Amino acid sequence: MTTAELRRGTDWRAGVRQLVGSSRPLSWINTAYPFAAAYLLAGGGLDAVLVVGTVFFLVPYNLLMYGLNDVWDHESDLANPRKGGVEGVVLDTRWHRTTVLVSVAASAPFVVALAAIAVARRSPASLVVLLVSVFAVVAYSAPRLRFKERPGLDSVTSATHFVSPAVLGVTLAGGTWSWSVTATLLAFFAWACASHAFGAVQDVRADRGAGIGSIATVLGARRTVRLAMAGYALAAALLLTAGWPTALAAVVPVAYLASITPFRSLTDDECEQANRGWRRFLWLNLVAGFAITQGLIIAAFAARG
Repeated sequence: MTTAELRRGTDWRAGVRQLVGSSRPLSWINTAYPFAAAYLLAGGGLDAVLVVGTVFFLVPYNLLMYGLNDVWDHESDLANPRKGGVEGVVLDTRWHRTTVLVSVAASAPFVVALAAIAVARRSPASLVVLLVSVFAVVAYSAPRLRFKERPGLDSVTSATHFVSPAVLGVTLAGGTWSWSVTATLLAFFAWACASHAFGAVQDVRADRGAGIGSIATVLGARRTVRLAMAGYALAAALLLTAGWPTALAAVVPVAYLASITPFRSLTDDECEQANRGWRRFLWLNLVAGFAITQGLIIAAFAARG
């Protein structure tokens, strides 16, 4: 093998690592799981819709969301000490064009397929939800739109990224919008808004220095943490109204509330300390997901019995 061939092979592997890293593998489950769980719980079966939707929200959706973000946020990422690990790569400029092309090419067939399914099932609501979901992913980071820099809208858009797959699962399955379903999705939205707001706290000083707006740069570290605490509390309260056994899931947002409570008096000058809570949040997601899965399994067996 020639030196040139070895170099091409190394470059190819480096490109794959950059693409995979840009898609945040640790977060893949956070969008695929809500779709799959909602679709099945709303009456969907083990069918092609489940497979197409789950695969889309597992990898292509995350590559589209985070990959485009890494391209458009390259300059700020260079100055962000958190980048380079589970919280995101610093995408080399030579892979920017490839990342955009691959993320769009990987997502497009799934979006078309899901749109076709929505039309075939005569579900205009599903089509609207799908379009809103994809728009929110692009608008969060896209030049000029930059929803991520619009305080308040940043948290709402981020929450849409994670809740819309679940809403799509319900609509594609033709599920009933009972209060239990509605309260659960509203709780999920409150949890997601709170999580985004808390995640922004650690970057207050860096964002202000770079002229970047966020909910945390406007409210400050202390008030943003307390707003996130209120969001988690609201999520727990909503779940408590959802009926048995869904109400048991209220313990999940309470765990997040307890996790960030030590940061409730954080000053703007101490904002970087919130990174400890954010890293704990990333792993708490896995524990919470496991607990929720076990609860769903138990509930399913109880319903059969």
